[in-house]
Amino acid sequence: MRHREPPVLFFTTPAIFSWPRLRVVLLASTILSLLWLPIFQSSWFLPPTRVLFVGLVQLLAFGILERWPRRLPSWMARWVLQVAAVAIVTPFAAVLIYSITTWSHPEVWTTDAKKMFGFATLLAAGLLVSPWIAMSALYRHINGQAQRQALSFELERSEFARDALDSRLRLLQAQVEPHFLFNTLANVRELVDSGSSQASTVLNSLITYLRAAVPNLHNNVTTLGQELDLVRAYLELMHMRMPDRLQFTIAAEDAALAVHCPPMTLLTLVENAIRHGIDPSEEGGQIAVTVRIQDGRCLAQVKDTGVGLSAQQASAGLGTGLANLRERLQLIFAEQAQLSLQALEPHGFCVNISIPAQWPDKTSSKHFGD
Repeated sequence: MRHREPPVLFFTTPAIFSWPRLRVVLLASTILSLLWLPIFQSSWFLPPTRVLFVGLVQLLAFGILERWPRRLPSWMARWVLQVAAVAIVTPFAAVLIYSITTWSHPEVWTTDAKKMFGFATLLAAGLLVSPWIAMSALYRHINGQAQRQALSFELERSEFARDALDSRLRLLQAQVEPHFLFNTLANVRELVDSGSSQASTVLNSLITYLRAAVPNLHNNVTTLGQELDLVRAYLELMHMRMPDRLQFTIAAEDAALAVHCPPMTLLTLVENAIRHGIDPSEEGGQIAVTVRIQDGRCLAQVKDTGVGLSAQQASAGLGTGLANLRERLQLIFAEQAQLSLQALEPHGFCVNISIPAQWPDKTSSKHFGD
Protein backbone atom coordinates (compact mmCIF):
# COMPACT_ATOMS: atom_id res chain seq x y z
CA MET A 1 0.00 0.00 0.00
CA ARG A 2 1.32 3.40 -0.95
CA HIS A 3 2.27 5.66 1.97
CA ARG A 4 0.25 8.84 2.03
CA GLU A 5 1.23 12.00 3.85
CA PRO A 6 -1.57 13.46 5.99
CA PRO A 7 -3.11 16.74 4.84
CA VAL A 8 -2.15 20.00 6.48
CA LEU A 9 -4.73 20.53 9.20
CA PHE A 10 -3.19 23.45 11.13
CA PHE A 11 -1.82 26.79 10.12
CA THR A 12 1.95 26.98 9.99
CA THR A 13 3.76 29.96 11.49
CA PRO A 14 6.30 31.88 9.40
CA ALA A 15 9.51 33.31 10.82
CA ILE A 16 9.10 36.53 12.81
CA PHE A 17 11.53 38.47 10.63
CA SER A 18 10.78 36.71 7.35
CA TRP A 19 11.55 38.67 4.22
CA PRO A 20 7.90 39.28 3.21
CA ARG A 21 7.22 40.84 6.63
CA LEU A 22 10.43 42.85 6.63
CA ARG A 23 9.57 44.09 3.17
CA VAL A 24 6.24 45.45 4.41
CA VAL A 25 7.94 47.22 7.35
CA LEU A 26 10.62 48.70 5.09
CA LEU A 27 8.05 49.90 2.56
CA ALA A 28 5.83 51.53 5.21
CA SER A 29 8.85 53.12 6.90
CA THR A 30 10.13 54.54 3.62
CA ILE A 31 6.77 56.07 2.70
CA LEU A 32 6.29 57.71 6.11
CA SER A 33 9.87 58.98 6.15
CA LEU A 34 9.53 60.59 2.73
CA LEU A 35 6.37 62.34 3.91
CA TRP A 36 8.06 63.67 7.08
CA LEU A 37 11.40 64.81 5.64
CA PRO A 38 10.04 68.16 4.39
CA ILE A 39 8.33 68.81 7.73
CA PHE A 40 11.06 68.10 10.28
CA GLN A 41 14.28 70.09 10.27
CA SER A 42 16.57 67.26 11.37
CA SER A 43 19.17 64.96 9.91
CA TRP A 44 17.86 63.05 6.91
CA PHE A 45 18.55 59.67 8.49
CA LEU A 46 16.70 60.27 11.80
CA PRO A 47 13.08 59.98 10.59
CA PRO A 48 13.71 56.69 8.69
CA THR A 49 15.67 55.29 11.63
CA ARG A 50 12.95 56.11 14.15
CA VAL A 51 10.10 54.85 12.00
CA LEU A 52 11.97 51.65 11.11
CA PHE A 53 12.82 50.97 14.75
CA VAL A 54 9.19 51.33 15.84
CA GLY A 55 8.09 49.09 12.95
CA LEU A 56 10.59 46.36 13.89
CA VAL A 57 9.53 46.44 17.54
CA GLN A 58 5.89 46.12 16.46
CA LEU A 59 6.82 43.22 14.18
CA LEU A 60 8.64 41.53 17.06
CA ALA A 61 5.60 41.83 19.33
CA PHE A 62 3.34 40.60 16.55
CA GLY A 63 5.54 37.53 15.93
CA ILE A 64 6.02 36.64 19.62
CA LEU A 65 2.29 36.59 20.31
CA GLU A 66 1.87 34.54 17.17
CA ARG A 67 3.76 31.76 18.97
CA TRP A 68 3.18 32.38 22.67
CA PRO A 69 1.18 31.44 24.59
CA ARG A 70 0.66 28.19 22.70
CA ARG A 71 -2.89 27.84 24.01
CA LEU A 72 -5.42 30.61 24.55
CA PRO A 73 -8.82 30.56 26.24
CA SER A 74 -11.64 29.70 23.85
CA TRP A 75 -13.10 33.19 24.21
CA MET A 76 -9.91 34.95 23.16
CA ALA A 77 -8.89 35.25 19.50
CA ARG A 78 -5.14 35.28 18.87
CA TRP A 79 -5.41 37.88 16.15
CA VAL A 80 -6.99 40.34 18.62
CA LEU A 81 -4.08 39.77 20.99
CA GLN A 82 -1.57 40.38 18.21
CA VAL A 83 -3.17 43.59 16.99
CA ALA A 84 -3.50 44.86 20.57
CA ALA A 85 0.18 44.08 21.21
CA VAL A 86 1.21 46.11 18.15
CA ALA A 87 -0.68 49.11 19.52
CA ILE A 88 0.60 48.64 23.10
CA VAL A 89 4.32 48.49 22.24
CA THR A 90 4.15 51.52 19.95
CA PRO A 91 4.49 54.25 22.66
CA PHE A 92 7.29 52.34 24.41
CA ALA A 93 9.19 51.86 21.15
CA ALA A 94 8.75 55.54 20.27
CA VAL A 95 10.02 56.68 23.68
CA LEU A 96 12.99 54.33 23.47
CA ILE A 97 14.10 55.38 19.99
CA TYR A 98 13.72 59.09 20.79
CA SER A 99 15.79 58.64 23.97
CA ILE A 100 18.51 56.79 22.06
CA THR A 101 18.70 59.24 19.15
CA THR A 102 18.78 62.33 21.42
CA TRP A 103 21.06 61.09 24.23
CA SER A 104 23.90 63.44 23.19
CA HIS A 105 21.70 66.53 23.28
CA PRO A 106 22.22 68.83 26.29
CA GLU A 107 18.52 69.04 27.06
CA VAL A 108 15.96 66.28 27.48
CA TRP A 109 13.93 65.77 24.33
CA THR A 110 10.65 65.90 26.26
CA THR A 111 11.23 69.57 26.94
CA ASP A 112 11.75 70.39 23.26
CA ALA A 113 8.48 71.35 21.52
CA LYS A 114 9.70 70.29 18.05
CA LYS A 115 10.89 66.90 19.26
CA MET A 116 7.64 66.39 21.16
CA PHE A 117 5.74 67.19 17.99
CA GLY A 118 7.82 64.66 16.09
CA PHE A 119 7.27 62.11 18.85
CA ALA A 120 3.50 62.70 18.78
CA THR A 121 3.46 62.34 15.01
CA LEU A 122 5.42 59.09 15.15
CA LEU A 123 3.17 57.77 17.89
CA ALA A 124 -0.01 58.71 16.04
CA ALA A 125 1.21 57.14 12.82
CA GLY A 126 2.22 53.96 14.66
CA LEU A 127 -1.14 53.67 16.39
CA LEU A 128 -3.18 54.41 13.26
CA VAL A 129 -1.26 52.64 10.51
CA SER A 130 0.41 49.64 12.13
CA PRO A 131 -2.71 47.82 13.43
CA TRP A 132 -4.22 47.97 9.96
CA ILE A 133 -1.04 46.61 8.43
CA ALA A 134 -1.05 43.84 11.06
CA MET A 135 -4.66 42.93 10.28
CA SER A 136 -3.90 42.91 6.57
CA ALA A 137 -0.94 40.58 7.16
CA LEU A 138 -3.13 38.29 9.26
CA TYR A 139 -5.76 38.16 6.54
CA ARG A 140 -3.22 37.29 3.85
CA HIS A 141 -1.62 34.64 6.05
CA ILE A 142 -4.91 32.97 7.00
CA ASN A 143 -6.21 33.17 3.44
CA GLY A 144 -3.02 31.63 2.07
CA GLN A 145 -3.10 28.86 4.65
CA ALA A 146 -6.76 28.16 3.89
CA GLN A 147 -5.96 27.86 0.19
CA ARG A 148 -3.08 25.48 0.90
CA GLN A 149 -5.29 23.45 3.20
CA ALA A 150 -8.00 23.26 0.53
CA LEU A 151 -5.42 22.10 -2.02
CA SER A 152 -4.15 19.51 0.44
CA PHE A 153 -7.65 18.15 1.01
CA GLU A 154 -8.27 18.12 -2.74
CA LEU A 155 -5.06 16.16 -3.24
CA GLU A 156 -6.10 13.73 -0.53
CA ARG A 157 -9.53 13.34 -2.11
CA SER A 158 -8.01 12.63 -5.52
CA GLU A 159 -5.69 10.04 -3.93
CA PHE A 160 -8.68 8.24 -2.44
CA ALA A 161 -10.51 8.47 -5.76
CA ARG A 162 -7.57 6.90 -7.60
CA ASP A 163 -7.34 4.15 -4.98
CA ALA A 164 -11.06 3.46 -5.35
CA LEU A 165 -10.68 3.33 -9.14
CA ASP A 166 -7.76 0.94 -8.86
CA SER A 167 -9.68 -1.32 -6.46
CA ARG A 168 -12.73 -1.31 -8.73
CA LEU A 169 -10.64 -2.24 -11.78
CA ARG A 170 -8.98 -5.08 -9.88
CA LEU A 171 -12.38 -6.37 -8.80
CA LEU A 172 -13.68 -6.28 -12.35
CA GLN A 173 -10.53 -7.98 -13.60
CA ALA A 174 -11.00 -10.74 -11.01
CA GLN A 175 -14.54 -11.23 -12.32
CA VAL A 176 -13.28 -11.53 -15.89
CA GLU A 177 -10.85 -14.37 -15.17
CA PRO A 178 -13.29 -17.04 -13.94
CA HIS A 179 -15.93 -15.92 -16.45
CA PHE A 180 -13.64 -16.56 -19.41
CA LEU A 181 -11.90 -19.65 -18.07
CA PHE A 182 -15.10 -21.41 -17.05
CA ASN A 183 -16.65 -20.79 -20.46
CA THR A 184 -13.60 -22.18 -22.24
CA LEU A 185 -13.36 -25.25 -20.00
CA ALA A 186 -17.09 -25.90 -20.56
CA ASN A 187 -16.39 -26.10 -24.30
CA VAL A 188 -13.66 -28.69 -23.70
CA ARG A 189 -15.98 -30.66 -21.41
CA GLU A 190 -18.56 -30.89 -24.20
CA LEU A 191 -15.99 -32.48 -26.50
CA VAL A 192 -14.92 -34.93 -23.83
CA ASP A 193 -18.51 -35.87 -22.98
CA SER A 194 -19.34 -36.44 -26.64
CA GLY A 195 -16.31 -38.65 -27.09
CA SER A 196 -14.92 -36.48 -29.88
CA SER A 197 -11.59 -37.51 -31.27
CA GLN A 198 -10.59 -33.86 -31.25
CA ALA A 199 -10.85 -33.59 -27.47
CA SER A 200 -7.15 -34.30 -26.92
CA THR A 201 -6.06 -31.91 -29.68
CA VAL A 202 -8.33 -29.19 -28.39
CA LEU A 203 -7.12 -29.73 -24.83
CA ASN A 204 -3.49 -29.39 -25.95
CA SER A 205 -4.38 -26.19 -27.80
CA LEU A 206 -6.13 -24.91 -24.69
CA ILE A 207 -3.07 -25.61 -22.54
CA THR A 208 -0.89 -23.74 -25.04
CA TYR A 209 -3.34 -20.87 -25.08
CA LEU A 210 -3.63 -20.64 -21.29
CA ARG A 211 0.15 -20.57 -20.89
CA ALA A 212 0.15 -17.36 -22.91
CA ALA A 213 -3.10 -15.92 -21.60
CA VAL A 214 -3.11 -16.53 -17.86
CA PRO A 215 -0.04 -14.37 -17.01
CA ASN A 216 -1.65 -11.44 -18.85
CA LEU A 217 -4.88 -11.78 -16.90
CA HIS A 218 -3.18 -10.22 -13.88
CA ASN A 219 -1.81 -7.24 -15.79
CA ASN A 220 -3.66 -3.95 -15.71
CA VAL A 221 -2.87 -3.02 -19.28
CA THR A 222 -1.95 -4.77 -22.51
CA THR A 223 -1.52 -3.85 -26.16
CA LEU A 224 -3.88 -4.55 -29.02
CA GLY A 225 -1.12 -6.61 -30.63
CA GLN A 226 -1.04 -8.94 -27.63
CA GLU A 227 -4.82 -8.92 -27.50
CA LEU A 228 -5.06 -9.97 -31.15
CA ASP A 229 -2.64 -12.84 -30.53
CA LEU A 230 -4.96 -14.14 -27.81
CA VAL A 231 -8.00 -13.60 -30.03
CA ARG A 232 -6.38 -15.59 -32.84
CA ALA A 233 -5.46 -18.42 -30.48
CA TYR A 234 -8.97 -18.48 -29.04
CA LEU A 235 -10.64 -18.51 -32.47
CA GLU A 236 -8.36 -21.31 -33.65
CA LEU A 237 -9.33 -23.21 -30.54
CA MET A 238 -13.03 -22.67 -31.23
CA HIS A 239 -12.55 -23.54 -34.91
CA MET A 240 -11.17 -26.92 -33.89
CA ARG A 241 -14.31 -27.50 -31.83
CA MET A 242 -16.68 -26.59 -34.70
CA PRO A 243 -14.65 -26.55 -37.95
CA ASP A 244 -17.73 -26.59 -40.21
CA ARG A 245 -19.60 -23.84 -38.36
CA LEU A 246 -16.98 -21.22 -37.65
CA GLN A 247 -14.86 -19.13 -39.99
CA PHE A 248 -12.94 -16.03 -38.97
CA THR A 249 -10.76 -13.21 -40.27
CA ILE A 250 -8.48 -10.80 -38.40
CA ALA A 251 -7.27 -7.53 -39.94
CA ALA A 252 -5.28 -4.88 -38.09
CA GLU A 253 -3.22 -1.87 -39.05
CA ASP A 254 0.38 -1.98 -37.86
CA ALA A 255 0.01 1.38 -36.12
CA ALA A 256 -2.79 0.00 -33.97
CA LEU A 257 -0.84 -2.94 -32.57
CA ALA A 258 1.03 -0.82 -30.02
CA VAL A 259 -2.09 0.92 -28.67
CA HIS A 260 -2.72 0.15 -25.00
CA CYS A 261 -6.04 -1.23 -23.82
CA PRO A 262 -7.51 -3.08 -20.84
CA PRO A 263 -6.80 -6.84 -20.91
CA MET A 264 -9.35 -9.03 -22.70
CA THR A 265 -11.00 -6.08 -24.47
CA LEU A 266 -11.24 -7.81 -27.87
CA LEU A 267 -11.32 -11.28 -26.39
CA THR A 268 -14.51 -10.45 -24.49
CA LEU A 269 -16.21 -9.31 -27.71
CA VAL A 270 -15.11 -12.39 -29.64
CA GLU A 271 -16.21 -14.72 -26.85
CA ASN A 272 -19.64 -13.04 -26.82
CA ALA A 273 -19.88 -13.44 -30.60
CA ILE A 274 -19.18 -17.17 -30.24
CA ARG A 275 -21.47 -17.66 -27.27
CA HIS A 276 -24.46 -15.57 -28.40
CA GLY A 277 -24.07 -15.57 -32.19
CA ILE A 278 -22.31 -18.62 -33.61
CA ASP A 279 -23.13 -21.33 -31.06
CA PRO A 280 -26.93 -20.89 -31.17
CA SER A 281 -26.94 -20.93 -34.98
CA GLU A 282 -27.31 -24.27 -36.74
CA GLU A 283 -25.42 -22.96 -39.75
CA GLY A 284 -22.77 -21.25 -37.67
CA GLY A 285 -21.25 -18.13 -39.13
CA GLN A 286 -18.22 -15.95 -39.63
CA ILE A 287 -16.45 -13.61 -37.21
CA ALA A 288 -14.52 -10.62 -38.54
CA VAL A 289 -12.16 -8.69 -36.25
CA THR A 290 -10.76 -5.38 -37.51
CA VAL A 291 -8.61 -2.77 -35.76
CA ARG A 292 -7.51 0.57 -37.21
CA ILE A 293 -6.40 4.10 -36.31
CA GLN A 294 -8.44 7.14 -37.33
CA ASP A 295 -8.09 10.77 -36.20
CA GLY A 296 -5.99 9.89 -33.15
CA ARG A 297 -8.39 7.21 -31.98
CA CYS A 298 -8.30 3.44 -32.17
CA LEU A 299 -11.38 1.82 -33.68
CA ALA A 300 -11.99 -1.89 -33.05
CA GLN A 301 -14.86 -3.90 -34.49
CA VAL A 302 -16.04 -7.46 -33.92
CA LYS A 303 -18.75 -8.55 -36.36
CA ASP A 304 -20.45 -11.94 -36.59
CA THR A 305 -23.04 -13.47 -38.90
CA GLY A 306 -24.65 -15.58 -36.20
CA VAL A 307 -28.26 -15.59 -35.05
CA GLY A 308 -28.11 -11.90 -34.21
CA LEU A 309 -29.83 -9.92 -31.51
CA SER A 310 -32.17 -6.96 -31.55
CA ALA A 311 -30.81 -3.56 -30.58
CA GLN A 312 -33.24 -3.44 -27.68
CA GLN A 313 -31.96 -6.73 -26.31
CA ALA A 314 -28.39 -5.65 -26.95
CA SER A 315 -28.83 -2.45 -24.97
CA ALA A 316 -29.56 -4.59 -21.91
CA GLY A 317 -26.18 -6.26 -22.35
CA LEU A 318 -24.93 -9.62 -23.59
CA GLY A 319 -24.02 -10.97 -20.20
CA THR A 320 -21.27 -10.54 -17.65
CA GLY A 321 -18.40 -10.16 -20.12
CA LEU A 322 -19.77 -7.25 -22.12
CA ALA A 323 -21.18 -5.44 -19.08
CA ASN A 324 -17.83 -5.85 -17.36
CA LEU A 325 -15.94 -4.51 -20.38
CA ARG A 326 -18.23 -1.50 -20.65
CA GLU A 327 -17.55 -0.60 -17.01
CA ARG A 328 -13.78 -1.08 -17.30
CA LEU A 329 -13.63 1.21 -20.33
CA GLN A 330 -15.69 3.80 -18.47
CA LEU A 331 -13.43 3.68 -15.40
CA ILE A 332 -10.23 4.09 -17.41
CA PHE A 333 -11.23 6.37 -20.30
CA ALA A 334 -14.41 7.99 -18.88
CA GLU A 335 -16.31 9.77 -21.68
CA GLN A 336 -13.44 9.28 -24.15
CA ALA A 337 -14.40 5.63 -24.77
CA GLN A 338 -17.46 4.49 -26.69
CA LEU A 339 -18.91 1.00 -27.01
CA SER A 340 -21.77 0.68 -29.50
CA LEU A 341 -23.93 -2.33 -30.39
CA GLN A 342 -25.60 -2.87 -33.74
CA ALA A 343 -27.87 -5.60 -35.13
CA LEU A 344 -27.02 -6.61 -38.70
CA GLU A 345 -29.32 -7.62 -41.56
CA PRO A 346 -30.43 -10.26 -42.37
CA HIS A 347 -28.83 -11.65 -39.20
CA GLY A 348 -25.73 -11.08 -37.18
CA PHE A 349 -24.36 -8.61 -34.75
CA CYS A 350 -21.63 -5.95 -34.61
CA VAL A 351 -19.84 -4.35 -31.65
CA ASN A 352 -17.69 -1.24 -32.13
CA ILE A 353 -15.21 0.17 -29.64
CA SER A 354 -13.55 3.57 -29.94
CA ILE A 355 -10.79 4.49 -27.49
CA PRO A 356 -8.00 7.11 -27.47
CA ALA A 357 -4.81 5.96 -29.15
CA GLN A 358 -2.94 7.41 -26.16
CA TRP A 359 -3.38 5.80 -22.73
CA PRO A 360 -4.69 8.42 -20.25
CA ASP A 361 -1.91 10.19 -18.30
CA LYS A 362 -4.02 10.41 -15.13
CA THR A 363 -4.05 6.64 -14.80
CA SER A 364 -0.76 5.66 -16.43
CA SER A 365 1.11 5.55 -13.13
CA LYS A 366 -1.57 3.38 -11.60
CA HIS A 367 -2.49 1.02 -14.41
CA PHE A 368 0.68 0.26 -16.35
CA GLY A 369 1.50 -2.50 -13.94
CA ASP A 370 2.62 -2.50 -10.32
